[in-house]
Amino acid sequence: MAKFRPVSKEKIILASASPRRRELLAEMGIQFEVVTADVCELDSISSPQLTPGDLAWENARLKAKAVGVVRPGRWVLGADTVVALGNRVLGKPTSTDQAKEFLRFLSGRTHEVITGCALINPDGEEIQFRVSSNVIFHSLTDATIELYLREVHVLDKAGAYALQERGEWIIERVEGSRTNVIGLPTEKLESVLKSRGLL
Repeated sequence: MAKFRPVSKEKIILASASPRRRELLAEMGIQFEVVTADVCELDSISSPQLTPGDLAWENARLKAKAVGVVRPGRWVLGADTVVALGNRVLGKPTSTDQAKEFLRFLSGRTHEVITGCALINPDGEEIQFRVSSNVIFHSLTDATIELYLREVHVLDKAGAYALQERGEWIIERVEGSRTNVIGLPTEKLESVLKSRGLL
């Protein structure tokens, strides 16, 4: 994982309750505070016209704009991560049985992880970007899936897995940004923040 200089000039607001995004921002040396966005996120059922990438983009924008309204005049970062295989989007599983079904579906296949980001500046300007990575799964046995789900809490994780938690048990390799798969593409975010004078 890339190392960053802790020289953030201005505290930003992270419009996300994700502990993984908090950890990644902290590792970048970013000064930030968390304000949870109170929004109804879009999904592939409510918005079937959106591609997986557009879905991540729109949800990131919804979060950032909602927090920007209650905390005007600040830099606000919203992010949303989508796990997709073809046009099927795998959200957070609602049960262990659904988590098993997700992992069986991903077994031995390559899927896409897309994180959409929306950064709103103090003047209300929106800067949006998204990053995609390919994740290749091992062929998983039922025993491996059972063991993984016993060791890792997945009900709060899109796709029912986490790269950073026993990921080697189920993931063969990642093509592209690993931090993107975890929930925040820090390499791209660093470039954007530097271009805006925030790093």
